Amino acid sequence: MEIIETSIEGVVIIRPTIFKDARGYFYESYNKRIFDNLVTPVDFVQDNQSKSTRGVMRGLHFQRPPYSQAKLVRCVEGKVLDVAVDIRKGSPTYGHHVAVELSAENNLQFFIPRGFAHGFAVLSDEAVFQYKCDNYYAPEADGGISIEDTSLGIDWQIPLNEAILSDKDKKHPLLSEFYSPFDFEDFK
Repeated sequence: MEIIETSIEGVVIIRPTIFKDARGYFYESYNKRIFDNLVTPVDFVQDNQSKSTRGVMRGLHFQRPPYSQAKLVRCVEGKVLDVAVDIRKGSPTYGHHVAVELSAENNLQFFIPRGFAHGFAVLSDEAVFQYKCDNYYAPEADGGISIEDTSLGIDWQIPLNEAILSDKDKKHPLLSEFYSPFDFEDFK
């Protein structure tokens, strides 16, 4: 397993070691001992999966404390652009983002710590997206930042006027209108 550092500390891309032969391939998609040692100790408690069509954009989601979540995400069918935005007030990278293309072909995974908003755009005809969470879903703690916030500087690789968004995601505030429930000092 290779850990690829990004421009934001704690947000990492993971390239698994893949064993290929005439029969196909094999790799460990998750090993707690290795993950805890190479990335950070995390106790994942919930796995989620979604299937979406080209142009669907989900996010930018987070859960407010004490229900905040770290996520380990991957695309097992198709291709997505996955994005994490730092929303920890007082962080030197507040409002900055990391974007990575995840696909069934590249087998990359993306770790998003607590204190980040997360979203993705489907770039293939269909995509199946999986993610592990270190806290249970709590609908009363749902929060989000608008995917359509151009001040974030995210190139979603899909024109925003062609994006397919849920009604809920259309109502999220811009970052400039947002009061973060996350304090960077709590993450040191």
